[in-house]
Amino acid sequence: MAHIALEEGLPGITGGFAFRPETAKPMRELAEILLRGENSLTSAEREAIAAVVSNGNECRFCQLSHSAAAAEHRGGREADYAWIEAVKANPEAAEVSPKLRALIGIAKKVREGGKKVTAADVAAAREQGATDMEIHDTVLIAAAFSMYNRYVDGLGTFQPEEMAAYKPMGKMMAHEGYVRREPVASSL
Repeated sequence: MAHIALEEGLPGITGGFAFRPETAKPMRELAEILLRGENSLTSAEREAIAAVVSNGNECRFCQLSHSAAAAEHRGGREADYAWIEAVKANPEAAEVSPKLRALIGIAKKVREGGKKVTAADVAAAREQGATDMEIHDTVLIAAAFSMYNRYVDGLGTFQPEEMAAYKPMGKMMAHEGYVRREPVASSL
């Protein structure tokens, strides 16, 4: 049960968004830019960064919904869902590019505290081909998702247990995005 009077049945962040639509708008727009906007990282890679951060923050709703979005960006096959689970479990051993591995390392440090990122971390990412934009957006994804995770969990929102509940959300986020013209009750 949520800590405040949120609309029944709205999972995760959607409950908070429905409660305060004027704050939802810029939060949705930020997610759209970071996860689907113009970038040299694929949307699947950026969703993977969001899922890794959310997993580290133990936010069930965000890590499962963004895991589903990452898998959907890759095609939505069982292998794509297995891939994102492997990335969350051990990004150092998962099948990702050396550049994404270095960026995930930066994101994990941002999740713990921004000052944990060192010049050596950034240099290592650059050595793997990361651009300033990719480094910037990785840091911002990690920071934003730490905020989103704390928002979802701090309100005590309803969060379905099973991955099956998140697959339709992932499809919608991957194919329709985060900014809506009309409210949608069942997803981000």
